[in-house]
Amino acid sequence: MKITADTLIADCLQLNPNAAEILLSAGMHCFGCALAHGETIEEAVSVHGQDLDALLEKLNEGVE
Repeated sequence: MKITADTLIADCLQLNPNAAEILLSAGMHCFGCALAHGETIEEAVSVHGQDLDALLEKLNEGVE
């Protein structure tokens, strides 16, 4: 399975065991937020001003 812009943050955390660390290093603490269950990676990136493609690349490195 691949993490995409449309992947929910909560699902991302299940797909990649390193996702929390990656999100934290990007200044995104979204995974602890109640909105994480309904917010996509793209929505979170737009709020936090991160590079979507670069973040997706990092998040997909740990996905099998």
